[in-house]
Amino acid sequence: MSASTPNKKNSSEDKSAIYADLNELRRLKYLAKGFSFTPNQPANSALSGKNVSKLRGRGLNFEELRHYRPGDDIRSMDWKVTQRTGKPHIKVFTEERERNVFLAIDQRMTMFFGSTNKMKSVIAAELSALIAWQISDSGDRIGAVIYNDQQTKVIPAKRGRQHVVNLLSEVLKKNHELSLDKPLDKSLNKSIDKSAQENASDSESFNKMLATLNKVSSHNGLIILIGDGHGFNDKSTDFIKQLRQHNEVIACHIFDPLEQTLPKMSQMIVSDGKQQIQFSSDNKQIQKKYETEIARQLESYVKAAKKYRIPLIEIDTIAPVEQQLRKALGHGAKR
Repeated sequence: MSASTPNKKNSSEDKSAIYADLNELRRLKYLAKGFSFTPNQPANSALSGKNVSKLRGRGLNFEELRHYRPGDDIRSMDWKVTQRTGKPHIKVFTEERERNVFLAIDQRMTMFFGSTNKMKSVIAAELSALIAWQISDSGDRIGAVIYNDQQTKVIPAKRGRQHVVNLLSEVLKKNHELSLDKPLDKSLNKSIDKSAQENASDSESFNKMLATLNKVSSHNGLIILIGDGHGFNDKSTDFIKQLRQHNEVIACHIFDPLEQTLPKMSQMIVSDGKQQIQFSSDNKQIQKKYETEIARQLESYVKAAKKYRIPLIEIDTIAPVEQQLRKALGHGAKR
């Protein structure tokens, strides 16, 4: 189902459900509390446990090689240099004060869909704002790869609140490029009868984003994928493997409940903007085909996440984003 045209009475409210608002993204700074992406996580956090990746923190930088002094940690001994020189030497490391965190923010047409509350594209923008503000307050550098069906925009990782505002402004630009003149129910139509050309287009944009992430991320960083995962294929798995060799990766999967369960209607019309079909979604075979296709689309994405120990956080378009994120990270709703 697509979003309705805003009326005069609820124009502001309806518009904020279709397009992200910069003032709202800035306001989320005050709600970016009660959760973190540090190694110390609550027991019920999606980032803890044996089956998920352990966040490594900021890491260490080599500082110097010097003679051993009484009280130095023997575990820091450089035995090769000690043996070669005949005098005890140790390696001195300093903890990195900052790490690079990159958000991969999906603003493709598959995200321009919402059945009840907000568009998936708006939820992605709000989730990005929450995470960006939290990361900035923690002292780490925050950057982003913002992508739609045609372009991939790189925001270098930097510190500072003004940098976060600039980053969110770029997200807003991509968000507002999504047009109501384009089909809002594209993702629904794809789930029923998706052509090979559309499949290739989604995979191309998704893999271009992953390739860009591999170029801009160095090592010991944190990558947070924010989107619906459309277009994930075998090539995507290779890119994910490369990312995980040197970085931590978290996936935030954004979905709308209507995408998982096709509403039962005697007559339903869906369109890709050029063609349209009419059918009865009461038909059990249609329902089964739809559910099977949805499961197939997500299967490779979920499998890759499990294989490379990537935490998968589910975020829907109904509940407030900050409540869902806190709950996923084991903190519950803020009172």
